[in-house]
Amino acid sequence: MGNQTKFFNFLFLGLSDQPEQEQFLFRLFLGIYFIGTLGNLLTILAIVFDSHLHTPMYFFLSNLSFLDLCFTSTTVPKMLVNYLLGSNAISQPECLAQMYFFVAFGASDSILLSAMAYDRYLAVCHPLHYGMIMTSHLCALLVAVPWVSGHLISMIHTILLAQLSFCTNNKIPHFFCDMNTLIKLSCSDTYINEILVLLLGGMVVLIPFICIVISYTPIVSAILKVSSSQGKWKAFSTCGSHLSVVSLFYGTIISVYFNPANTHTVQKDMVATVMYTVVTPTLNPFIYSLRNDDLKRAFWKLLGLTCFSTRR
Repeated sequence: MGNQTKFFNFLFLGLSDQPEQEQFLFRLFLGIYFIGTLGNLLTILAIVFDSHLHTPMYFFLSNLSFLDLCFTSTTVPKMLVNYLLGSNAISQPECLAQMYFFVAFGASDSILLSAMAYDRYLAVCHPLHYGMIMTSHLCALLVAVPWVSGHLISMIHTILLAQLSFCTNNKIPHFFCDMNTLIKLSCSDTYINEILVLLLGGMVVLIPFICIVISYTPIVSAILKVSSSQGKWKAFSTCGSHLSVVSLFYGTIISVYFNPANTHTVQKDMVATVMYTVVTPTLNPFIYSLRNDDLKRAFWKLLGLTCFSTRR
């Protein structure tokens, strides 16, 4: 037990150890983070200040944008600061805090996507009863459940991880404090941690993903029965945007956490992780707004370009 210790600092190996590549990555991620932050903030403000968007769908979308903003802010700023200062260290308390918020916001994001799929199912398949079913009380509940569940699950993981000891290896082959990576670095018995990763991970990833697939099966069937080509295209545009986000988000997460260990490589896992932690939250506001005239008009109004909106 003499070689077991609690390191005060972990060291990130990051995405690259080449100075030229690090400079490029700093500029790249700074740009992506700025665009994503701006896009999500504009989405939230446009929905808040436009009374026409005070509907369940946009209520869920504003919460998704806020979650995405929080999700990327748990990892990217620290990575940018490390690149800027030429440091790759993070203290244990900081590491545990980063992991806590990363898991909490990521789990909440996943569950909220399934709530949004249920909302679209009601809107498309039961439009006459939509207003009676999707009440303000139900909307609040469908948003509260992801937030509360995400933080409870993250609290369990963080408390258990804080009890682990680490041996001579304190190097994290990542750009943030990933839970699976920390578990692998520990020289304690991690059986309970690994079991809970699978069980709780299945609850917040696989179950919502299955619920989304179940919700969208009758949606696609209902859309195909629409006689108007314009109505069919509008419905496919709205639902297609959600499915694009879902495919990218869940596909990369499942490839990292639920594939057999012998199929993993550091490079593949790093690319997949960047996709669901940085790229997807950045794309969300643009994917949802590109084919949404109401949201685009709200953007222009927010920016003070009302004359452009009235011409449309």
